[in-house]
Amino acid sequence: MIGILKPPSHKELLPQEKIEPTYKRLRFQIFMGIFIGYAGYYLVRKNFSLVMPDLIDMGYSRGSLGIIAAAVSISYGLSKFLMAGVSDRSNARVFLSLGLLLSGLTILSLGTMPLLTSSVAIMFAVMFVNGWFQGMGWPPSGRVMVHWFSTKERGTKMSIWNVAHNVGGGLIGPLAILGVAIFGDWHSKLYFPAMIAIVVSFIAYLLIRDTPQSCGLPNIEKFKNDYPKDYNENYEKEFTTKEIFFKYVLNNKFLWLIAIANIMVYLVRYGVLDWAPTYLKEAKDFSISESGWAYFAYEYAGIPGTLLCGWISDKVFKGRRAPAIVIYMLLVMVAIYIYWQNPQGQVWIDNVALIAIGFLIYGPVMLIGVQALDLVPKKAAGTAAGLTGLFGYLGGALGANIAIGFIVDHMGWDAAFILMLAACVLAIVFTMFTWNAEKKRLLADS
Repeated sequence: MIGILKPPSHKELLPQEKIEPTYKRLRFQIFMGIFIGYAGYYLVRKNFSLVMPDLIDMGYSRGSLGIIAAAVSISYGLSKFLMAGVSDRSNARVFLSLGLLLSGLTILSLGTMPLLTSSVAIMFAVMFVNGWFQGMGWPPSGRVMVHWFSTKERGTKMSIWNVAHNVGGGLIGPLAILGVAIFGDWHSKLYFPAMIAIVVSFIAYLLIRDTPQSCGLPNIEKFKNDYPKDYNENYEKEFTTKEIFFKYVLNNKFLWLIAIANIMVYLVRYGVLDWAPTYLKEAKDFSISESGWAYFAYEYAGIPGTLLCGWISDKVFKGRRAPAIVIYMLLVMVAIYIYWQNPQGQVWIDNVALIAIGFLIYGPVMLIGVQALDLVPKKAAGTAAGLTGLFGYLGGALGANIAIGFIVDHMGWDAAFILMLAACVLAIVFTMFTWNAEKKRLLADS
């Protein structure tokens, strides 16, 4: 297994006339590989939510199913950080494809083996394992991104790649409907998307390559003539696990600052997303249909918002991420306030506010990940992004479910919205701490 995951060795440099056409072809091919591959991960991440009604019919309580669903967030957050350390020392082509294959096989087994849905404990264990394999998707994608795309184009490219999770997540519903139509079995909501994901894992393997040097090409900084101020040729060498964790990640105060900011961003993201149907029904008297469409609009509004945010960080702020994050989070505050204070009955204002939040919140989610990649050498990029992801999921996503639910039960919706507005303020404050560091890193020679 170690040999399979080991990064391929550097190849002899291609002739000069072949470098540019090969680079251009492989950049597109590899980008499509991580896009399709990461979208595939989402085909087997949220399936459990689709089978909850069927499991309730079998006698499982909503509370127990909620605990099972939380298993993915817990293990995903841990894996995204811990497995990232393995990813940074592995062949991204193999690592991403293997994680998707294992996740697909896990959900396939859940849908085809009755024993695995026979108790809460077993289902929790299965979903925990699935969450762990899910954590093998982002780090190798980050490794690919920092090796094949330079700093001043990375925000735009990452924003396009980030749409993969909306594409994959959006396909789950139609695939579940198609699976039931073909197989006439509710279990197909699990095993049919899993079968697709397994096929996608092989497609990703065919498309992805690890580093330019492994393909006989120069590093991306040389090819694009885009050298960050702190660039060092030694960063092209593979690091030990100890170096990655203790020298470049855990010892980087700016990573800790954006990791805390990420908690706040995720608290807002999932605080609005996960509670939108409940809030709209209880506080705004929305019908099930109205709530469903509002939820859908929130998710898909994130696509253009993310693309714009990445473009702004690259083109307007020249590769700096903090200014774009701050602007977006200030606008998120305005949209949340309108969403909260809009009187019952004005459905279109609620929908516009929810769409605005969705449009705005995914940009900071994406850019904090990009910022993590920017703040460390390329060989430690996955682990750095994994640290911010760990904080986001274990602090923000779980907090959004547990804290907001508890607050609403005891203090009402007003207190929940005050918490989310406070989270916006804290996200801005902690992001601002990185403002000057980015300036020094990218603009010192300007």
